[in-house]
Amino acid sequence: MALLQADHLTVYVAFHFVLITLLSFTSATPGRGSANVLSLPQPYDFLYYTGVRSYFGEEWVKAAELLEKAILTKESLSRVRRQCHEECVEAGREAFNRLDSEKGSLHDLWTLDWVQQRAECLRFCVGRSVSPAAQLPVSTDIDYEFGSRNPYNFLQVTYYKLEKLQKAASAAHTYFVANPSHLEMRNNIEKYRRMEGVMEEAFQDRELENENHWVLYDSAVQYEASSDWLKAAEKWKECVNETLRQTDECRLQCEMASQRLPEDRGVDGSKSVYEQAADLSLSLLSCRQSCVTQVATRPGRISSQEDFLPTQLEHRHIAQFKAGDVGGAVQTLRSLLLFYPSDHDSLDNLQLYSETLGGDTVSQGTQPAQEIVGYINRALDEKKLLYFGMENLDFSFTDPDLWTPEDVVPESLRDNWRAVKEKINMKMEEGEKKEEVDDSGFYAGGPVPQVGVTIAMDDTVLNGTNRVVLDDVMTEKECEKILQLATAATSAGDGYRGRRSPHTPHETFEGLTVLRAVKLAQDDMVNQTDARLFYELGERVKVLLHSYFRSPSILYTSFTHLVCRSAIAGDQEGRLDLSHPVHVDNCLLEPETNQCWREPPAFIHRDLSALLYLNDNFDGGDLFFTNRDAKRVTARVKPSCGRLVGFSSGPVNPHGVSAVTRGRRCALALWFTKEKLYRDMEREEAAAMWAAGGQSVMKNEEEEKESGASPARNARNQASRQGRGRVTGARDEL
Repeated sequence: MALLQADHLTVYVAFHFVLITLLSFTSATPGRGSANVLSLPQPYDFLYYTGVRSYFGEEWVKAAELLEKAILTKESLSRVRRQCHEECVEAGREAFNRLDSEKGSLHDLWTLDWVQQRAECLRFCVGRSVSPAAQLPVSTDIDYEFGSRNPYNFLQVTYYKLEKLQKAASAAHTYFVANPSHLEMRNNIEKYRRMEGVMEEAFQDRELENENHWVLYDSAVQYEASSDWLKAAEKWKECVNETLRQTDECRLQCEMASQRLPEDRGVDGSKSVYEQAADLSLSLLSCRQSCVTQVATRPGRISSQEDFLPTQLEHRHIAQFKAGDVGGAVQTLRSLLLFYPSDHDSLDNLQLYSETLGGDTVSQGTQPAQEIVGYINRALDEKKLLYFGMENLDFSFTDPDLWTPEDVVPESLRDNWRAVKEKINMKMEEGEKKEEVDDSGFYAGGPVPQVGVTIAMDDTVLNGTNRVVLDDVMTEKECEKILQLATAATSAGDGYRGRRSPHTPHETFEGLTVLRAVKLAQDDMVNQTDARLFYELGERVKVLLHSYFRSPSILYTSFTHLVCRSAIAGDQEGRLDLSHPVHVDNCLLEPETNQCWREPPAFIHRDLSALLYLNDNFDGGDLFFTNRDAKRVTARVKPSCGRLVGFSSGPVNPHGVSAVTRGRRCALALWFTKEKLYRDMEREEAAAMWAAGGQSVMKNEEEEKESGASPARNARNQASRQGRGRVTGARDEL
């Protein structure tokens, strides 16, 4: 075996320490000799599966008890492992202290003695509270269930059935934090907020202890946005410390949990004891390294944030400098340079800070933070062993860090390592280029067929692709009519599900759909001419955008929504939120990775988006476009009567709405699709109702021909479309 060859003696000694340690931890039967199993007799995966069976059997009391026990048992197991790790730190200390003075076989014997004493301590300590079965590793399916917080999804329904609304709201909120695109849960949370007896304190994240570094991260970013550099620097410090703590906690769980061998490297007769030990040891080191990725993955996200810790240090040194703490900025910057020692921007900043302090002499005396030095050294030591395993033991390892220096990688692996790194860089560059490439099939710059309508802003002015602002699409009188309709007919909430506001508590939200307007007109609740104009404006917008974006396909209206947002008086001071956060209309935007996932629950059928504004007598409420990072604003559009904004609905056009801080902002939001299946059946139902009453409405000639609309056919199509799931049940608004 390579480890035992003379020319690998140094590496063997380094491995010997880790390998036998892990072999002792994992080869012994968990808890053997401990008859006093106190608190965790059952595995949490067993409790979870049993709870889910009770849930589907509608045994609500039993389901709630078992699901809560599963969550508590998982938390308790982690706590026991942590406590035992702390208790056994001193175990075998005498043998450990002799390692520096011994050589050869005596060194190995003292190593074995120390490892065995520590392993015995840990085995006995864990065995006092955890049964052998509860110490076994769980399946990857269970890891996924708890990682996605699915137990809280079951608990939310269970507590609702038991009429324990406070607990149901808490479970719903905890699940939603990790699944922010789950529209049904978002609606449930809004319902809980309106229910009698549900207090605001119910909406707390029960998993916050494990995700507090993200709370601190977001808080620091908010202070930066408001230029409060002193508080930003303080929050970045807390965020760095909490990130390091979470990483250490993750690493501890790797060490204390039973380790699995890779599936293709199981224990068999052909493996020597050293090879088996090496496999287990490398698996432990790989688990520890993966903690970087785990900690850097935000709840509800698919991918981790690259360079998570270095990014925090970069933000922190800038905040410190702007807050006047130049000495602190130098220390943080020197810590950052440990990751990227030749980064030109960092070196330039260091020179600037040094000159501000009064010269290089003062700056040279400032050393990097010791916790970062320890973090780097530990990571590099582990990477060296893992790359050695890749080179000599056919072990597979994916390095989670972009900052790993090349000299850590063995010469024989560097070509492949460079190729992988090059692919990552190319992928990142392609991700940036995707912002400039639109595969929607639309091509801005076509004719504007309506007399009097002018192009106010095009792609060039809006710094993007397939974006346009058209003015004078409506007259002042038409704006007044639709505003009157909004005053008379909009209902509190979104107009179809009664949500007060899906995005901010600082604004009220009112909505109206075309079908509801027609029904109100038939009941003489609103002016029929105004309701008909509401319908016709959708057709007018479609004709304009179909022409301007030179769509080769027929466009069908997917949804039309008259929506008004009003600032709540006295609730605007210090607002940092948005009226509508940055998003993309037909995919799930992931700003940290510049990705946009075109998958449900996103409205993947949307192809073209539009906003037709009705007024401007309010403060705030601008539409703005950003890059995929959701931070860099590329263009802003101020609303006014008759102004139409149109853009393709895909990832080239992330957008949001700034806070409405005074007054009432009203607009028609419209979406169009190329797929006939997803056309808005409510519009056809509205047309049929008018036709039945001897009236007519303007319809696009191509759509009329395509749909061949009749009441009977509408009913069949509506049933067909409802069979596609949540397409009709989940709307959205701009």
